[in-house]
Amino acid sequence: QVQLEESGGGLVQAGDSLKLSCTASGDTNCIAAMGWYRQAPGKERELVAGITDGGATKYQSSVKGRFTISRDTAKNMLFLQMNSLQSDDSADYYCFADARPWCSGYTSGYWGQGTLVTVSS
Repeated sequence: QVQLEESGGGLVQAGDSLKLSCTASGDTNCIAAMGWYRQAPGKERELVAGITDGGATKYQSSVKGRFTISRDTAKNMLFLQMNSLQSDDSADYYCFADARPWCSGYTSGYWGQGTLVTVSS
């Protein structure tokens, strides 16, 4: 199994920056692509940014140019640098990892417990 733990959330003002971190532990060889999702109250969970194990990235259109996803495979860590934060960015942010086909969790992937980001305007 894989455990994911997020950190770095908090209360910031609009225009500020914040960096989220996700630390993976357990069967980390099972981790393929990773990503950050977020869920605001009353809304569905949505993909914010993703990164393959080859380093290719993708972003939700609303965060392009403001957020940067990166990973340190050697340290089993995932990051999300968030700049120019807006009130619409307020949400619980979740770390996610795709599982390799031979691993448990292949059909569901692995999720962290989430870290809350609140942006005041």
